[in-house]
Amino acid sequence: MCGIAGIMRRGGAPADRAIVQRMIDALAHRGPDGEGIHLQGAVALAHRRLSIIDLQTGDQPFHDPAGNTLIGNGEVYNYIELRADLAGQVTFTTTSDCEPPLHLFRRQGLAYADRLRGMYALAIAAADGRLVLTRDPFGIKPLYYAEVAEGLIFASEPQALFASGWIAPRLNPRARDELLQMQFTTGAETMFEGVFRLLPGETLVAVDGRVTERNRRAALPDGGPETIDEATALDRLDQALADSVRVHCRSDVPYGLFLSGGIDSALVLSYMRDVHPGPVQCFTVGFDGAAADERAAARAVAAACGAEFNEVGFGAREFWALLPRVAVAMDDPAADYATLPTFLLAQTARQSLKVVLTGEGGDEIFGGYGRYRSVMRPWWLGGKVLRGKGTFARLGVLRNEGGAWRDGIATAEIHAATQGRTRLQTAQAVDCTDWLPHDLLTKLDRCLMRNGMEGRTPFLDPAVVAAGFRLPDTLKVRDGKGKWILRRLLEKRLPQADALGRKKGFTVPVGAWLTAEGARLGPLLARQPCLAEIARPERVAALAHSKEKHAGFALWSLLFYALWHRAQIERAPMDGSVWELLAG
Repeated sequence: MCGIAGIMRRGGAPADRAIVQRMIDALAHRGPDGEGIHLQGAVALAHRRLSIIDLQTGDQPFHDPAGNTLIGNGEVYNYIELRADLAGQVTFTTTSDCEPPLHLFRRQGLAYADRLRGMYALAIAAADGRLVLTRDPFGIKPLYYAEVAEGLIFASEPQALFASGWIAPRLNPRARDELLQMQFTTGAETMFEGVFRLLPGETLVAVDGRVTERNRRAALPDGGPETIDEATALDRLDQALADSVRVHCRSDVPYGLFLSGGIDSALVLSYMRDVHPGPVQCFTVGFDGAAADERAAARAVAAACGAEFNEVGFGAREFWALLPRVAVAMDDPAADYATLPTFLLAQTARQSLKVVLTGEGGDEIFGGYGRYRSVMRPWWLGGKVLRGKGTFARLGVLRNEGGAWRDGIATAEIHAATQGRTRLQTAQAVDCTDWLPHDLLTKLDRCLMRNGMEGRTPFLDPAVVAAGFRLPDTLKVRDGKGKWILRRLLEKRLPQADALGRKKGFTVPVGAWLTAEGARLGPLLARQPCLAEIARPERVAALAHSKEKHAGFALWSLLFYALWHRAQIERAPMDGSVWELLAG
C-alpha cells in the first residue's frame, strides 16, 4: 500500500525532478516508510512506501533488464503463484508482490494485468517511451490523471496533481450536483475540472504526454443467473471465500479486521481464524444510545471465534472534531457520514496494526441492500427505480433541482443491463460501477491511508465474484432478506452469529447531532458563499429545524460540501473547529 505519482512531458522535454518531488511530498501520508524517484527521459515516476510485504528489499521503483520501470500502489495477492509460474524465465531481485507485474508486462504487453489478483494502481515507464497506467477491476485502489499543455500528470490522489503546479483546482458543477443528490459522483469525471479517474479495470497508454490507447478489464462476469442448487452453491462459495481470505492474509506485518455486527465481516473472521496464528485483532465502532449500535453482536462473534475484541466509541464530540480532517482527506469526496467512524477506527487500529481486512463488497455481490428488493418488484407492487430521487427532492433548498444529476447513473444502467441479467443483477452491476468504487472504496482508501493503514476486501476477489454474482436471485434474496447464501454459509460456519437476523446497516446518528446544534449551524451554513450560489439561504437555515424525511441528511450534505469546498477548492487552512472554519 503506497502512494504513486508521475509526469510525462510533451515534445520530448526532460522530466523535472522538482515537479514530481512536490507531487510525491503531497502523498507522504500514504507512504511513511520510504520514497523513490525515477527519471526516464520525458517520464518521471515517484513512489511513497507503506511497507507491508518484503520489508527489506521491496523499495520501488522496480526495473527489468529490458529497460521497463514500474511503481505500484496496493497488493498483488497471487504474487507467490506468479513467481512460481515465472521461475526459470526471469531473475527476481526482490520478494515484493509488485515485482511480478513488471516481468509480466515485458512478456505479455498490455494484457499483463489479466493475471493479477489483487488491488492495485500501477504505472510503467516502458523502454519504448510509452507510459502505461493500470487500475484493478473494482477500483479498490485509486488513480487520477490530467492532460494539460505541459503533458500528462497522474497520482493516487488529486491533491498531488495540484502540487505539480500544472493544474489548479476548479470546481466541476456537474459532479457537484451528483455529490449533493447522491453523496458520490459517477464515471471518469471528478469534482475537479480536467481531473479524471482511471476507471476501474482500465489500462491507459500515453505517448508524448497524451492518452493514445485504452482498454478495460471487466469486474463482473457476463450473463444471467446460472442453474445451481443451494448445496452446490454453498460448497463452491465456501471454497472461494476460504481461498480469498487466505491470500488476503498474506502480510509481513500485523493484520486484523474491522468487525461490524453484520454478516460479511463475521464470515471473514470465521475464515481468518483458520489461517491466523493466534487470536485475530478485531476493531468495532459503536454509537452510544443509538439503535444501530452493533457492539454487542460484534463482541459475541469475536468471542465465538476466539478473537481479541477492541471497541471504539463514537459520539457527537468525535463527529465534530473529525469533520475538518475528513474534509481534507476526502479530496475525491463522498458525502458519506460513515467516513467519520471509519477514520476513527483506522486511527485506533493503527496503534497496533498496519493491515485490516473488511467486509466491503458483500452487499453488492450478494444482493444485501433493501433497495435491491425494491428494484426486483414491478412498479405496480411498489417497485422503485434505483436512486430515482435525490437527497434534496421536494425540500425546496436547491435553486436548480433538475434531473441532470442522475445522468451518470442512467448511463451505468444502460451498460449494466446486458443480455440475460435480471433486475437484481443489473442493480448490483450499477452499484459496482459507481457507488462501490466512488463511495465505499474511496472512503476506505482515504480514511485508512491518512492513518498509514492498508484496507483489504476479500469479497472483491475474482474467485468470490465468480462464485457469487451469477447465483440465482433466490439464493441472494429470500423471505425478505438479502445475502441469503451468505447467511446460510455463516449459519453453517458460525452458529453463534445471528445469521438470519434483519440487516441493520451502518447508520450513524448524524441527524440528532446536527439538530442539537441547529440554532447556530443553520445560519452559518446559510452564509457560506459556495452554498449561496446553489441554494436558497433561508431554506438552508430552515433545514436545521425541518421535520421533512430527508432534511437531516440534506443538512449533513451541505455541511460536508461547505467544509470540502473550503479545503479543496479554496485551499484555505483547515486548522480550527467546524464553527471557526464556517465563521471564517
